[in-house]
Amino acid sequence: MIVDCLTDNNNRTYAEVRNCFIKTGAKIGSSGTVAHMFKHQAVFSFKGEDEEAVLEALMMADVEVDDIECEDGVITIFCPNTEYNNTKTALSETYPELELDLDEITFVPQTDTDITEEHLEKFQKFMDMLEDCDDVQNVYHNAVLPE
Repeated sequence: MIVDCLTDNNNRTYAEVRNCFIKTGAKIGSSGTVAHMFKHQAVFSFKGEDEEAVLEALMMADVEVDDIECEDGVITIFCPNTEYNNTKTALSETYPELELDLDEITFVPQTDTDITEEHLEKFQKFMDMLEDCDDVQNVYHNAVLPE
């Protein structure tokens, strides 16, 4: 889990976030402890069927693409975060009418961890507590919740 914070008081924010970890029995690591488990990527998602045509258009624009998927009529593009602007520009020039459903730079987990029913309540409490912290901007995790 990566907890992204923006603060004017490091001590207060660290204490609030640490409190969330302690009250839910989680362990807090030092900065960068789990960074290797996530890839910092630009992610674009939109309705479409022909991912090969999209990939070809991006390659013609010299955009580096890590992965492209098409699932249930939605194309998702994963690029290095440094390629965000190049990708967005290439997409808008090639497909001027394209409406992006997702357009962000985020941390994408490289592996998934299943959350069991017995841990689900504690995990939900943990996420709610982090959401209540004013300085927490984003929480990135690799948890897969049971359906």
